[in-house]
Amino acid sequence: MTINCKGKLIDLSTPKVMGILNITPDSFYDGGKYKDENAIVQQVEKMLSEGATFIDVGAYSSRPGAAHISEEEELKRIVPVIELLVNKFPDILISVDTFRSGVARETIKAGAAMINDISGGNMDEHMFATVAALKVPYIAMHMQGTPQNMQQDPSYTNITTELVKFFSEKLNQLHQLQLADVIIDVGFGFGKTVEHNYQLLRELDFFKNLDAPILVGVSRKSMLYKPLEITPQDALNATTAANTIALMNGAHILRVHDVKEAMESVKVVELLAKK
Repeated sequence: MTINCKGKLIDLSTPKVMGILNITPDSFYDGGKYKDENAIVQQVEKMLSEGATFIDVGAYSSRPGAAHISEEEELKRIVPVIELLVNKFPDILISVDTFRSGVARETIKAGAAMINDISGGNMDEHMFATVAALKVPYIAMHMQGTPQNMQQDPSYTNITTELVKFFSEKLNQLHQLQLADVIIDVGFGFGKTVEHNYQLLRELDFFKNLDAPILVGVSRKSMLYKPLEITPQDALNATTAANTIALMNGAHILRVHDVKEAMESVKVVELLAKK
């Protein structure tokens, strides 16, 4: 299983790690941490040196109840960061965390390689046509509701079967538009209870039947730290445990704050698979 990023074929038969760079002031874990150019470059250099294949840059906070910002504000935050990173690291593969087709278009023009859409196309009717025209890999995530209301009362009859149906429909739409590289993300914590999240983690291999790469983002999320009665800052060990389970259940990409530890999980699971 491969995806084409800026003419480079990325082989996902060995799972890859995507490092998170939040440039939002209000992210749940690292909000406001990377404000200036030096801090941004240092963090990205660290993640790349630790083995990240992709860097996911987000300028719109999608934590539960996050403040809504305009498209202009999102572009003002993110485009200069992409230009900085492409200039500093010419071979970097940047994923842009946005649900807006206009932001997708401008950031790909600025040098990004991939679009990561938390709404799976549901928050911008032009997103699918835009990424198909841009011919870039697209991550379709599932979210019930919006970041502002998604955790108010999430409910499903059977979350796994409902999400398999959701992704089957999205993949069909995108393939009809001739978009070859579509990655799916079940959206841990996005309109889901703790129980929903653990059912999805347990049943992740059900999504293999869709024949699309699977991205998992559980890094330091509340599904880990709330049941353990700890903080996001203390949730690295729980994150490593959840990432390892995800890899064993078929994840192809881990989206994480802590690249080194995620790479170790990948290596341990690879060793386990050797006969």
